[in-house]
Amino acid sequence: MKTIAIYHNKGGVGKTTTAVNLAAAFQNKGKRVLLIDIDAQANSTFSTGLIKFQFEEDDDLVNRNVFQLLESGEFNFIPEIVRKSNGFNTPEIDVVPAHISLIDNQDRLTKLAASRFRLNSKLQKVEDSYDITIIDAPPSRDIYAEIALIAADYLIIPSDMKPFANQGLNNVKYFISEVNETRSNIGKAPLEVLGVLASKILTNTQYLKFVFPRQKEAVTQRYGFPTLETVIYERVALSNCVNKTLPVGMIEIPDPKSIFEFDRDCDSVKEFRNLSYEVMTKMGA
Repeated sequence: MKTIAIYHNKGGVGKTTTAVNLAAAFQNKGKRVLLIDIDAQANSTFSTGLIKFQFEEDDDLVNRNVFQLLESGEFNFIPEIVRKSNGFNTPEIDVVPAHISLIDNQDRLTKLAASRFRLNSKLQKVEDSYDITIIDAPPSRDIYAEIALIAADYLIIPSDMKPFANQGLNNVKYFISEVNETRSNIGKAPLEVLGVLASKILTNTQYLKFVFPRQKEAVTQRYGFPTLETVIYERVALSNCVNKTLPVGMIEIPDPKSIFEFDRDCDSVKEFRNLSYEVMTKMGA
């Protein structure tokens, strides 16, 4: 099983879009995929169709989410927490959902050193059940991001290549260094950075010709990270697929789709297929 964390400490760079659609791309290739949402914003949980309720009393995630994996090493293992995505992709993918209550429980986990390693150990118990695990980490340097990077084998760093995102790569580098020290203490090899993924990139011809190459070059020369060849462009279909709704009686509930389910012939599908191929090649899978 290969485990990939999707992480950048800058928000709004396409992290969740990358996580869920890369998971769908792998699933569509016949891989057995597990998607873990460890971000209190629960965007991957929403994007995979697991938040189709309008009222708190209908919330079926509050007592069955990623926090239950982390609160104890003796109970609540992945098979007990995982659920299928709901109307997101054909075939559906296995998802360990997040919940907004992760914020309230953060201090509790931070005080317990063992909580940092529970996801890693519980993933080891299902390594024969999945080919690829993707972890959607929060855009921060908190306990949840640390847990994700400890558990992962590989890292993809989505970036829109704008100044703040690129400047944030120094913080990512320092965080990786800290996490690698922790990983060495439990006998894990350093986290392998597959590359910075250019995402949410404008299709403007002048921008692509004059600005984008300089931004991409800076990632390697100034911050020392490799870049992935695949580019995920800002496209209408990619925005609309997550905002799809379903009328139910007098209300509309969220009905998000993977880009493959939303429009199999669009350019974004080709980009995520290319990304899945490139990532698999780099991982030797």
